[in-house]
Amino acid sequence: MRVLITNDDGIEAPGLHALAGAVRDAGHEVRVAAPHREASGSGTALNAVTENGRLLLQRFDGANLGVEAYAVAASPAYIAVLAAIGAFGPAPDVLLSGINRGANAGHAILHSGTVGAALSAATEGLRAMAVSLDVFTALTATGAGSDAALAAFQGLRDDELHWAGAADLAVPLLPWLAAAPAGTVLNLNVPDRPLGEIRGLRRAVPAPFGQVQMAVAEAGRDFARITVAVREDDRPAGTDLALLAEGFATLTAIRPPAEDPTVTLPLA
Repeated sequence: MRVLITNDDGIEAPGLHALAGAVRDAGHEVRVAAPHREASGSGTALNAVTENGRLLLQRFDGANLGVEAYAVAASPAYIAVLAAIGAFGPAPDVLLSGINRGANAGHAILHSGTVGAALSAATEGLRAMAVSLDVFTALTATGAGSDAALAAFQGLRDDELHWAGAADLAVPLLPWLAAAPAGTVLNLNVPDRPLGEIRGLRRAVPAPFGQVQMAVAEAGRDFARITVAVREDDRPAGTDLALLAEGFATLTAIRPPAEDPTVTLPLA
């Protein structure tokens, strides 16, 4: 099948390269089109840099990817839409987004560029999957305080993370996804462990919050300083964050925003 792979960590990201290599080695036709620089937290934003009406693309030959790859001056969601309309060759059968450095779990996926690319692909009729590596849960399991855990997260070396485990779980899902109804979106989160140490794959409900939360550290008359803190909330059983903490990989079917028929509107 034809697979287009993007991400929000940028064209140089090791997670992107691991996923592209695994999908290529499985015998699929792979193209990579990823932001030319990091675009984390971009959600479904449609941002791009153009010159005289032309989107800027650059062929990428780094890291011996062995597939056709482009660095694109655009957000992940915009790249997904472009892929669907044939900007990088025939529209793919499946769009993959990842592997993200950090879980995309709970309702915080609303802000994720990784998940935003998958949802945007679905609005164009593509089947898509976001893939993320949970490198944060293990740091908080030791009981380290919020500041220590965040510092440890920033200090992690990419070459020490278990990208292959996430890629090896994602690739077998491709045939199912390709046969699913148009617009199907999966969100896969995988613990940062060797594949043999992952307890299994479980369907999960998104937690009502994400792994971290923003807080106002300081505010003045003409400024505000924002910080990020680890969530202290309990993880409800059966949610993605709870299952990740138990050592399971999680899979959730999600969809783009839709009308809520349960709300009675004040029309009369």
